[in-house]
Amino acid sequence: MEQLLQRMEQLEAANKRLASQLEQVSGANAPASGAQAQQAAPGHPAAPDAPTGAAQAASSQQPSRLEKALEGVTVGASVAMVSQSAQRGLTQGDKSQLNYRADVEVEVPLAKVAEVGDSKLFFHLRAGQGAGLEFVSPTLTATPNSTAFFLQGGDDSATIIGQAWYQLSHPLAPSASGAAPSIEATLGKIDLFGFFDQNEIADSETDAFLNNVFVHNPLLDSGGAIGGDSYGFQPGVIASYASDVSENNHWKASLGVFASGAGAGFNSSFSQPFAIGQLAYSGTVLKDRPGNYRLYAWTNGSFVPYNNEAATATGRTTGIGLSIDQVVTESLTVFTRYGHAFSGDVRFNNAFTFGAQLAGLRWGRQDDRVGLAFGWLDTSPGFRAAAPTMDADGDGVSDFGYSPTGAEKDIELYYAWQINPNLQISPNLQWIIQPGGDPGAQNIWAIGLRAVAGF
Repeated sequence: MEQLLQRMEQLEAANKRLASQLEQVSGANAPASGAQAQQAAPGHPAAPDAPTGAAQAASSQQPSRLEKALEGVTVGASVAMVSQSAQRGLTQGDKSQLNYRADVEVEVPLAKVAEVGDSKLFFHLRAGQGAGLEFVSPTLTATPNSTAFFLQGGDDSATIIGQAWYQLSHPLAPSASGAAPSIEATLGKIDLFGFFDQNEIADSETDAFLNNVFVHNPLLDSGGAIGGDSYGFQPGVIASYASDVSENNHWKASLGVFASGAGAGFNSSFSQPFAIGQLAYSGTVLKDRPGNYRLYAWTNGSFVPYNNEAATATGRTTGIGLSIDQVVTESLTVFTRYGHAFSGDVRFNNAFTFGAQLAGLRWGRQDDRVGLAFGWLDTSPGFRAAAPTMDADGDGVSDFGYSPTGAEKDIELYYAWQINPNLQISPNLQWIIQPGGDPGAQNIWAIGLRAVAGF
């Protein structure tokens, strides 16, 4: 026992000597301030300087690990609420409907690939409630309220991941003319209308026109040619080549292939995909004012024809389209879209829309806008012949029960009142003439009010 106590005393003494030596070494190597050097006794090292206020401030300004991880990440969010009332036209439910939709978008920059180019991840979350107005006489445009979004029941407001994709861009060597070309690849679950059929003043139901016929090409969206899932999204891959002819003139060629039908919901593969190619030009065409011109063509081998909606068999549809927006004056911008289906059992095979947006400069509201648009959807010859007697579900009752003739006509007028940068109130008026191409159907009048808050 005495030997153990002696050993412990020896270890304690050794620790004290080691600690004393370490203090002497650290004190000798530490920088001394002028005042401390003068006050230090000979043979005794001066105490190290305490951190100055500037040093403390610099240390506190160093980004944390979380701040470094979030550097470059951008987030956008919005909530849109729409109240709409049918002034004319028979509805399947109440004549007044209320709905909301919330969207959150997150963009995350990633590391470069091979030390060049850029890559990023993009996520889009969506939630909402309310089906919007539903009319007894169905329209060819699908809905007068494209913000309507819901899952199952009225109380269900679960969030879905609408989009989740990865994008890689890679610059190429400049050409002899000085153009700076680049290539871009995108892969994941995508809203293809963010890459094809874009339009500066007619592509957002939360910011411009509400009726789906004016948001996208009616043949692609309302007509079902894209074959997306229940919410308009689908897995796919996009390859693009962009070239700057000059500072104000840009070309971009894009090709996309997407899972369609059952594949859009990840229940199948790309065996019968939806494919689309687009050539886009952005530049100064009209009196040195900017404009965008897009020409595209598509094909889909998983298209659900109007005469087989009760079965599982699908067909093929092909078509072409264009989307144009052009600034005419300082406050006036016009747009047009056209689509034609060459093949497929489609309810309408020609779609033509056009309209304009006028900024509020002339009445002292430069951030306000008024928009007016017209649409013409011509019923296809096959649909006109089959609709009166077709009974695809075999219940003994004609599926459509009318003889389509001519075209459905759509008109929409809205005013966007920008209260502040984060809040917009927009009254809306719609008129649908001969809905579904049915000459006996009552015309539809609908008024609405949309409120959008976001950042």
